[in-house]
Amino acid sequence: MKLANAITLPQTLGFALILGLLSGPAQAADWPDRTHLPESLSAFEGQIGKTYQDATPSWQKPVSAPEGAPNVVLILLDDVGFGQAGTFGGQIPTPSLDQLAAEGLKYTRFHTTAICGPTRAALLTGRNHHSVANGFLMEWATGYPGYSTMIPKETATIGKVLKDNGYATWWYGKNHNTPGWESTIAGPYDRWPTGLGFEYFYGFLGGETDQYYPVLFENTVPVDPPALPEEGYHLMTDMTDRAIERMEVAKAVAPEKPFFMYFAPGAMHAPHQAPAEWREPFKGQFDDGWEVYREKVFQRQLEMGIIPEGTLLTPRPEWVAEWATLSETQVRVYTTLMENYAGYMAFTDHEIGRLLDAVKRLPDADNTMVIYIVGDNGTAAAGGPDGTFNEIAALNGIHTPLEELLPHLDEVGQPGTDPQYPLGWAWAGNAPFQWVKQVASHLGGSRNPMVVSWPARIEPDADPREAFLHVIDVMPTVLDAAGLPMPETVDGVAQKPLEGASFLDSFTEPGFAGRNSQYFEVVSNRSYYEDGWKANAQHTLPWEQRLAPGNWDEDEWELYYLPDDFSEAVDLAGEHPEKLAELKAKFDQAAEKFGIYPLDDRAAARLSVAKPGVPGSGEDTREYIYPAGATHIPESAAPPMKNRSWTMTAIITADGSGTEGVVMALGGQSAGITLYLDAGVPVFTYNYFYDYTTLRGTEPLNGDATVMVDFDYDGGDKPGAGATVSLSIDGSQVAQEKMAATVPGGFGIDTFGIGADTAQPVVPDYQPPFRFTGAIEQVAIEIR
Repeated sequence: MKLANAITLPQTLGFALILGLLSGPAQAADWPDRTHLPESLSAFEGQIGKTYQDATPSWQKPVSAPEGAPNVVLILLDDVGFGQAGTFGGQIPTPSLDQLAAEGLKYTRFHTTAICGPTRAALLTGRNHHSVANGFLMEWATGYPGYSTMIPKETATIGKVLKDNGYATWWYGKNHNTPGWESTIAGPYDRWPTGLGFEYFYGFLGGETDQYYPVLFENTVPVDPPALPEEGYHLMTDMTDRAIERMEVAKAVAPEKPFFMYFAPGAMHAPHQAPAEWREPFKGQFDDGWEVYREKVFQRQLEMGIIPEGTLLTPRPEWVAEWATLSETQVRVYTTLMENYAGYMAFTDHEIGRLLDAVKRLPDADNTMVIYIVGDNGTAAAGGPDGTFNEIAALNGIHTPLEELLPHLDEVGQPGTDPQYPLGWAWAGNAPFQWVKQVASHLGGSRNPMVVSWPARIEPDADPREAFLHVIDVMPTVLDAAGLPMPETVDGVAQKPLEGASFLDSFTEPGFAGRNSQYFEVVSNRSYYEDGWKANAQHTLPWEQRLAPGNWDEDEWELYYLPDDFSEAVDLAGEHPEKLAELKAKFDQAAEKFGIYPLDDRAAARLSVAKPGVPGSGEDTREYIYPAGATHIPESAAPPMKNRSWTMTAIITADGSGTEGVVMALGGQSAGITLYLDAGVPVFTYNYFYDYTTLRGTEPLNGDATVMVDFDYDGGDKPGAGATVSLSIDGSQVAQEKMAATVPGGFGIDTFGIGADTAQPVVPDYQPPFRFTGAIEQVAIEIR
């Protein structure tokens, strides 16, 4: 920068301008540096005079992406097995994924962590899941560095790095990486998508949400769905519409600016919900049963070249019933649940196809890289042996007799149901592998298909790439494609090195080998891979959440050589004990290095571990007082109203029969609690998995009133016991009921709120949000 007329700088130009004079030319030479983010503006290259008449302006520039940096669309499905999508040999047609694969590359040795939240944390950071505190799910977080689920600032996300390098960054759909205790209006927002480097977020927090009544956030603000299911609403369509609109408008406004879109639907995680017409084409398609399904898929995979010649189909394990032994009722229920899942997947493929069609209409479509990961883990067996129409009940250990479900088969997948298929279909969907989601020891938990398309750089190839890759390799690949380094510091915080490695060379080199080593661990199911050899120790069962075996030294380790054994079918542990011992030792080294220890096989028990700042979680708080408008509070941050006595006192003002709406609600249609006014009359209902206990007042309220619900729990320390519930108005009891059982584990995926019942309604008697039309002074909940 030159100073016109050799003036003396006035103090008002400030210290920053003096620095610009001294360092401007040097800064211009090496700007942007990109190793320390965020970058400052470029140096001022104009001239400063005493007045504008003898000065020359020159706009300083913010950092922009490197020339030619591609747009990136990163799609991540949820709970999909290797043998489900038609593109990879499955029996569920996925024409949109077929088309993308025909335009790019298929990867058949790509790996996830075997569980959703950890996979997503590793994907977003390029580090192993324990390295970023996500050894397991945030609902099961414990106070150890590898398991707190609080992503550290030393591991900046791909969103943050790209945003600070000039990308637009957007996140749609599932966010299972914000700890529940940080998911309220009180924040902090550091680990929300907007705090992790994404400029825009539209989606839900936690592992799942109802697709018809989702618990939605736009950035950090709770929002209601724009329509009801009766009006055709479905979250998958909603988020696709919004993603297309933002992408198209952004390119119209700033066509040269690249974007990074992280598109993470709730599909195919339970609840499996899709418009009824999508299920119809699958009627009767699965009547032959799960063994036949696996055999058919296995043959298709061989014919398509998805799996190599010589691959063996692993046999049915003892924990899956033989289809021929099932009763007629079991067959009807099980096939219906699988037909429903297939319809949901077909619908999801259709919606993603709309997104991909919109990508093709972009002015720089050829320079748009699409990375489509078909599942964040293998298929989910959480439905247990029978599956369920009410996933929340199943997670609480409550199972409805199958005979009671027969009259409701046509309702599966529609509003009011939360279906999950039986574990036999989960096993079938992972053909040709053993095991399922959460069992990180085996490929049925961790191997997922992937498709990559980038017309400007990738020549389509019908033969799959066989590089051994892991989800931590995605971030380094995107940075490599954009011509960007991983910064040394971000926001002044020194960064841990990336633990993944770019697979960009695989786009042009079919023989690219990928990683030579990688560990796997989830809930003590563990494995170590090196140079083709893989040692596995299966430890826990996903459908037995209360089982914590301990005795890790008694685990039976297996050994496989994957170059000759794609499906982990031939255990070589007895033939190569030295190799097994070597890999077990290397797992131990990895555990020390990446923060895997301490191993913890507790599942259900970890839900009750005290979390930071959660009401009633190891704290002395016994009374919680809320104003109107306190909504969208996750159950983990709400008053602890399970397995204990409590009193709720609402001070409200009503105007007779003209007043209606929810005073307090917790949970949703599967299970919940609600206090509301119906034509002015107070009503309290406890929804025990569609079994409703209702207490009703005798007349409409007029003026100021104190409504009290007393919940006297009978069980002591026993979870899920009965209770006596009383409803009082201004100190006088008006109703009392006895409950034989109560919710033991959790009310589900919905939230706590005052003045409205957002997302799912707790009862079918009103439509959400059913906002209170009177006045609420406060609602106090005292835990006894």
